[in-house]
Amino acid sequence: MAIISNTVSYMDGDVVLEAFFAFDEALVGRRPAVLINHTWVGRDDFVAEKAIKLAEMGYVGFAVDMYGKGIVGTSPEQNSALMQPFMEDRVLLQKRLLAALYAVKLLPWVDDHNIAAIGFCFGGLCILDLARSGAEVKGVVSFHGMLNAPSHSLDKPIKAKVLALHGHDDPMATPAQVLAFEQEMTSAGVDWQLHCYGNTAHAFTNPVANDPENGMVYRTLADHRSWQAMKNFLVEVFA
Repeated sequence: MAIISNTVSYMDGDVVLEAFFAFDEALVGRRPAVLINHTWVGRDDFVAEKAIKLAEMGYVGFAVDMYGKGIVGTSPEQNSALMQPFMEDRVLLQKRLLAALYAVKLLPWVDDHNIAAIGFCFGGLCILDLARSGAEVKGVVSFHGMLNAPSHSLDKPIKAKVLALHGHDDPMATPAQVLAFEQEMTSAGVDWQLHCYGNTAHAFTNPVANDPENGMVYRTLADHRSWQAMKNFLVEVFA
């Protein structure tokens, strides 16, 4: 195993973005790619580490950039300000995601017919919107993501399989929102799953995001279980 990692610039209109990617140089030929969508912080070390872990599994890990090259929030206030334009304009959000999908297909190690996406928190909403856009991806995995659908794309056929990994006590994805998501996926005829982890709040995979007062609590068991669920899902969708 020889994991190689680097960054690559790509564009969405006139916005310069920078992804972090990783792959195993010891493998021969093209292989599936997994997009990784970051939290409200931006493209940080957390998603870079996920890209490397995915490379160790034989995929190309591609940590996308939603905000712009070098832009990472340093406080909750900054994070919110960076995220909010995309929450308010889901067309802009989907356009930014499709730019990343186009960029990953250009990498010479990528089998562009075998692409999936995962995302964390805000990134979970992003990859669900990627699926809602009708994009040609095999599957998407949301880790403690926000689940509310944009109204503008409800009539788009969802081609991806969907796995949502959710903490029962997550204040950012209430039981009512979970039910609405389940009904949305069912009505759209999607091959979907939702794994709900008991006694688990928001951001359960991210120790750095631990903030109990705001409903964000890292939980080792849910972190491990959800990663294993993702691994099983990727094996299935890339079969």
